[in-house]
Amino acid sequence: MNTDTKDGGGSRTRAVVLAAVQGLVLALAVLPSTVLCLVLTLVSLALIPLGVGLVTTPWALAVVRTLAGTRRRLAQEWCGVRIPVVYRPVPADARPWTRTAGLLRDPQTWRDLRWLPVDMTAGFVTALLPAVLLLYPLEGFAVAAGWWRVLADGGTYWYGFVPVTDQPTALGAAATAAVLLVAAYPLAPRLLVVHFRLTRALLASPQEELAARVRVLTETRRDAVDTSAAELRRIERDLHDGAQARLVAMGMDLGTVEMLVDKDPEQAKRLLAQTRRSSAEALAELRDLVRGIHPPVLAERGLGDAVRALALRLPVATEVEVDLPGRADAPVESAAYFAVSEILTNAVKHSGADRIWVDLHHGEGRLRISVTDNGRGGAAPGAGSGLAGVERRLGTFDGVLAVSSPAGGPTMATMEIPCALS
Repeated sequence: MNTDTKDGGGSRTRAVVLAAVQGLVLALAVLPSTVLCLVLTLVSLALIPLGVGLVTTPWALAVVRTLAGTRRRLAQEWCGVRIPVVYRPVPADARPWTRTAGLLRDPQTWRDLRWLPVDMTAGFVTALLPAVLLLYPLEGFAVAAGWWRVLADGGTYWYGFVPVTDQPTALGAAATAAVLLVAAYPLAPRLLVVHFRLTRALLASPQEELAARVRVLTETRRDAVDTSAAELRRIERDLHDGAQARLVAMGMDLGTVEMLVDKDPEQAKRLLAQTRRSSAEALAELRDLVRGIHPPVLAERGLGDAVRALALRLPVATEVEVDLPGRADAPVESAAYFAVSEILTNAVKHSGADRIWVDLHHGEGRLRISVTDNGRGGAAPGAGSGLAGVERRLGTFDGVLAVSSPAGGPTMATMEIPCALS
């Protein structure tokens, strides 16, 4: 019990200190960066009538978008505040005036510009407050330790609303500092969240987010239809070229056996033996085909055991760690299984790795799967590695794929699918 309490208190203290440090770093970066971006953009827009702004405005707005994108990323990583990106596409090879006009017609551009002055004022304050709440009490304790004599220089030193003129009032400053320090524990992390929620309120648009969501759903539905059609063609081809051909040959052999059973019993026996082997091979092909559609172990024992069974068949040493307290819906499990299968196949074929690690767990309403290998690296979606197909498969379920694969390795592919476990 005591150990748990100490661990909880230590975690809380770390969270407060981390929020203060992050807020201080953010505040020191907010003011110069936002002021610079705002000035550059306003000057560039003012130069548009002279023609110079047609060239400089896309560059200035690109800097603003980079700053806004960085803040979106920090909001997600530091406080779990998601700020969607809803910029309209602009052709990269468009002429300067066409590109400038396209950027200025984008409502998100004007939301970015409205965000800049708010970010340099209210955003700066909300980012700085966590650090102030944690660091300002240190001054109060220093005042109580006797520094008020140096700081007051023979007069009155004000610590907040407390006038410090002697040691009793210095102790009052220390009491105020203690109250502020206690208040910092619940408030510091929340104030950092307030900063990012303020950013989200200015940068995000429910209408644009909904429109972007509709576009994504349209694309994923089209991909799902194309994938299903391709899968059906594959099944038809495998049936036609494999099991169906063997079954036709078996029928012809059985017809020949009927004619030879009285005339040449020995030949009839040999044909029957051959037909029996053909039936076993056709059955094996049908089983492989069914396993490719939906592996029995996946249906019977769930995603964790299915991935373990998949790892056992790999020629590379593979460790699988599973932390799934329940099962996802069958379509989600199937998509996750085949996505993992594709990534493992890529790792075996292209990475040159001699060890692979697979981790499956569920948290915060998401199924998270990471596949890591110690190979040569260099994997990227769209580079012919099959990762683009994995993205399309996951996109059908609002899933995402992130790949980190620097040259020389290691490679880590992380998949997330929103789902609930039963």
